[in-house]
Amino acid sequence: MSTVRILGIDPGLRITGFGVIDKAGQKLLYVTSGCVRSRDTDTLPERLKTLLDGIGEIIAAQRPQQAAVEKVFVNVNPQSTLLLGQARGAAIAALVGAGLPVAEYTALQVKQAVVGKGKAAKEQVQHMVARLLNLPGAPSADAADALACAICHAHGGQGLGAMATAGFRVRKGRLV
Repeated sequence: MSTVRILGIDPGLRITGFGVIDKAGQKLLYVTSGCVRSRDTDTLPERLKTLLDGIGEIIAAQRPQQAAVEKVFVNVNPQSTLLLGQARGAAIAALVGAGLPVAEYTALQVKQAVVGKGKAAKEQVQHMVARLLNLPGAPSADAADALACAICHAHGGQGLGAMATAGFRVRKGRLV
């Protein structure tokens, strides 16, 4: 039985969550998780460099074979959406720069895969991530979101089972 190591990323400009899991057959095994943090006093380019370097260090240390990143949702504040998109771009650049295949999932897809409903609360995601990975406690919200993204990928995402979402729509938080 082959093992696939997956790096999940929950991008953010101040805090980017990461989570690494191994998928061995149908079993999911926790490897590590945490956050890459930038300082509030840093300029935008400095924050993006912190993110790029931090993800590069995680890749070098953990040697994932695949990556999954949460897609940006359109926010009420266009400036916040733009900044989040730049953070996401830096994260994806680090991943593809390391030669990793990158899958992208919406928050609805991630929550659907982990909790069973697309409008689940953060606490529900943290709880289910802890249960699915047999963790002694709930990880931080950002790390849990990143682990949930990796779990979503492992449960039939692009490259592992080709969960086809083409032609589907989201209705009431579920793919239909």
